[in-house]
Amino acid sequence: MHLELALAADDRRHCRRLPFYAPSTSVDNFDRLPDSLLLIIFNKLGDIRTLGRCCAVSKRFCVLAPQAGNVVVKVDCVISGEESSINVKGRGVLSHFARFVYGSIVKPFQALQHMLGPKKAKPAEISHHSPGEVLKNFKEVQNLRIELPGGELGIEEGFLLKWKAEFGSTLESCVILGASSVAKVDIEGQGVCSVSRGKEAYVQAQSGGACEFTESNETESSNSQVDNGSIPESFYTDGSLKLRVVWTISSLIAASARHYLLQQIISDHSTLESLVLTDADGQGTLRMGKDQLQEFRDKPLAASASANRTQVPALNMKLWYAPHLELPDGTGLKGATLVAIRPSERTQGKETEEYVSGEFEEPYKTAAAMLAKRRTYVLEMNSF
Repeated sequence: MHLELALAADDRRHCRRLPFYAPSTSVDNFDRLPDSLLLIIFNKLGDIRTLGRCCAVSKRFCVLAPQAGNVVVKVDCVISGEESSINVKGRGVLSHFARFVYGSIVKPFQALQHMLGPKKAKPAEISHHSPGEVLKNFKEVQNLRIELPGGELGIEEGFLLKWKAEFGSTLESCVILGASSVAKVDIEGQGVCSVSRGKEAYVQAQSGGACEFTESNETESSNSQVDNGSIPESFYTDGSLKLRVVWTISSLIAASARHYLLQQIISDHSTLESLVLTDADGQGTLRMGKDQLQEFRDKPLAASASANRTQVPALNMKLWYAPHLELPDGTGLKGATLVAIRPSERTQGKETEEYVSGEFEEPYKTAAAMLAKRRTYVLEMNSF
């Protein structure tokens, strides 16, 4: 016992006493950051849900987070329509039009009307808030992006359709890129193709990595014909032209419906300098800049008499078409179509390659540039 006490005392003599630091509960390192730096961080975050969570962190965050100038609202909940009410089994142009209108206009229009318009349903039935309600505490928003779910603004699987539209108080311009089918050729020669089907059009892997388009219900000019940039005669007789008109009208209706339903958000946020309404797939995009937003506030919106959308003015359209377009990366577009649209009252200058191709990302940027070099066809459309 005496030996143990002696050893313990010796250990104490050889031990170096370390200073003791009590943990501080009053210092927050974020308090050392200036408000301007925190706002930069919040602007980098952007996502409205993340900013909302930041508001619950502290009183300071609750004051600063709603001052973010860059905000992204991602909508992940839509109202599912009664798909069974539309029974379309045919393969003709009219049946395709019915499926197209329901898939690309009716359903997203119902969803947009629910999300952006006044809520009429019981609170127990809808647990999600509209973007307008979510944004009501964000009074300093300058750049707003609203992203709808993917697939709700698309067309029947297999068809390519992308559109970009700019609005002020009404439509200012729209560029549409479409194709009846898309195929990616394996440029390494492995004979593997990524296939996209449209109206039973498809591609098959061949030896050496080549892909060949087979016959479809929408008859395009055969590859054996000389492609001189002109539209083949069959384009006017086999329903191809009618289908492109359907694409154009449907895109314009979808764009004008989006524009109409943004009224409250634009009215409530006078600081807005840019607004983008798109979808997760990047299929349709509506853009408004600072001057266009101000014009929207100053001029009364011309609403369509038949629907809750902005009236589309009389239009001049330029169309480019290629029965088959092969891109440098191996992507093949069948029935590739590019349409550039402006109101008739605006000066219709020559559409440059940079203008139409600059609206899309690769590989479709290259496709638009290639189409714009082909022969141009001019069309007109009345207001609707």
